[in-house]
Amino acid sequence: MYGRHTASAGWEPPLARAPSAARFEALYRACYQDLLGYALRRVERPEAAADVVADTFLVAWRRIDEIPDEQARPWLFGVARNVLANHQRADRRRADLGARLRRELADATAIEPAVPPEIAHAFRGLPEGDQEVLRLVAWEGLTAEDLAVTLGCSVNAARIRLHRARRRFAEALRSPSLTSRSRSHRD
Repeated sequence: MYGRHTASAGWEPPLARAPSAARFEALYRACYQDLLGYALRRVERPEAAADVVADTFLVAWRRIDEIPDEQARPWLFGVARNVLANHQRADRRRADLGARLRRELADATAIEPAVPPEIAHAFRGLPEGDQEVLRLVAWEGLTAEDLAVTLGCSVNAARIRLHRARRRFAEALRSPSLTSRSRSHRD
């Protein structure tokens, strides 16, 4: 079976199975459920409780030689308490930042350029990727070099994508349904 070794003559456990690892595994088996219950009773989401327990055992692994033999379980609860406090402070900081950003952005508006309905219709008919490439160049003023960085591709690939998007847009503008619609608007 994967990860298990069978005893054989002359076999020695690998370094990872040294006494520290065995002690950690014993602590984990003995205290995991208690620590998970502790965390579950103090957080709103089960995944947050799992994070607290995981971080607690990470500290335990890093400090395995500092864990008092007779007080290992309360020591782990102390670590879990500190980890939980750190998680709660981080959650508060995220919530405060979110609230501040919502206040700052409450009055922000996105201004899209005014375009005739026929052009807007042709643009909306393009694949989303083409729309984004064209928006980045036309609305945000990106160069082909900037576009390459934004898209995470080479400059040549960015130029090819832009060329193809422009070609598809031009074809959409020449489509019979669009040209007949624009003629009827002018009449």
